[in-house]
Amino acid sequence: MSSTEQFSTAARNQLESQLSLTTTLTDKMIDSMEKMMGLNLQAAKATMETTLSSAQKLLSAKDPQEFFSLSAAQAQPQAEVAMTYGRHLASIASSTQIELSKAAETQISENNRKLVSMFDEFSKSAPAGSENAVAMIKSAIENANTGYEQLTKTTKMAVEAIETNMNAAASQMTQAAAKASGRSKK
Repeated sequence: MSSTEQFSTAARNQLESQLSLTTTLTDKMIDSMEKMMGLNLQAAKATMETTLSSAQKLLSAKDPQEFFSLSAAQAQPQAEVAMTYGRHLASIASSTQIELSKAAETQISENNRKLVSMFDEFSKSAPAGSENAVAMIKSAIENANTGYEQLTKTTKMAVEAIETNMNAAASQMTQAAAKASGRSKK
């Protein structure tokens, strides 16, 4: 195979790989958006039902003290609903990030393997004196791989930190709502 044919085949394979990766990532993002839309619809429906029920209870209050007592008693369940929503949303975001990372890692790993193989083939037929240029290109590919691996690790750590912070915030909200509910009952 001539160098031109090798390059043409490599370019076509690279384009096909990128198209495949783009399709995979797009499908995963659409799935994630569907999950979030479903979650938001469920949350809207639950909020509407809760609001109607709460309004009916508040309207049945016979005096201001009962009104405030009923109002305070509703704070904890509403905080728990918000916390549950936040957990579901974080779970969707986390699973989407994991799926996207896996798809990208697999595709990028395969692309890099093909690229290194292609450069190995090119380097065999490279003219004398081009060894340094070939070595620089291989080094650049290795550095790009290392950078991508570091980016992936950093992204995973960021997602874990976000999940931890959301769980801590949700826990604090529940505790605060429980304290507020306990104070209003006294």
